[in-house]
Amino acid sequence: MPDTHHAQLDWDERGQPLSRSYGDVYFSQENGLEETRYVFLANNDLAARFAALTDGECLNIGETGFGTGLNFLCAWQLFEQQAPAGARLHFVSVEKYPLRHDDLQRALALWPELAPFSAELLTQYRAIHPGFQRLLLAGGRVMLTLLIGDAREQLPLLDARIDAWFLDGFNPAKNPEMWTPGLFAELARLSAANATLGTFSSAGVVRRALNEAGFQMRRVPGLGKKWEVLKGHFIGNPQNEGKPWFSRAKAKRHRL
Repeated sequence: MPDTHHAQLDWDERGQPLSRSYGDVYFSQENGLEETRYVFLANNDLAARFAALTDGECLNIGETGFGTGLNFLCAWQLFEQQAPAGARLHFVSVEKYPLRHDDLQRALALWPELAPFSAELLTQYRAIHPGFQRLLLAGGRVMLTLLIGDAREQLPLLDARIDAWFLDGFNPAKNPEMWTPGLFAELARLSAANATLGTFSSAGVVRRALNEAGFQMRRVPGLGKKWEVLKGHFIGNPQNEGKPWFSRAKAKRHRL
């Protein structure tokens, strides 16, 4: 019986994973680490924001598309490098098709410099099931909350205030469900004041829909073969207040 819960992968000649369902790559085949650090870490100004955290303060990152966990591991590594000892990181990521443990291990072996973080993640990445699942890492200083399922169903169940967003679903042309106005309205609902956002996509339809949801987005230079990407921040959109895209009365939310 086919496994419809986990990601179905193919592996290219360089040992990099490809999504069989979406016909797309999980990260840049030329510079995966550099792309993550530029598109998501730098464009959300995370080095300075981690360094500015005070004792007991937590920065909350939200992500659409956990994939191989590369973005999370890079954010965790930067947090360890920059944040004071008493600060905390909470990373919330939604993923419809999680990788099996052995596939995740194989993919993360591509990044030896992340090995200490990968090893700890792999130790706890067990029995990944639909719904909400929380992993405590770095002695509880780093928290990873996985929302396993369709983002359009999982995000309405979330009650959080996200400080920085990573939009990393597969290409909008191949995975349009991850780039809809309804989903962007959910990001707006969950955003803290002045929350920032970075994404590899520079598509006009994505930029316009994010702007309409209350984010002020602009194109900035990309990396390598990617000419442009998007970055921006949440400015709010009072016109949409009280007009949710789902029935809030029926949503029993998980407060983070």
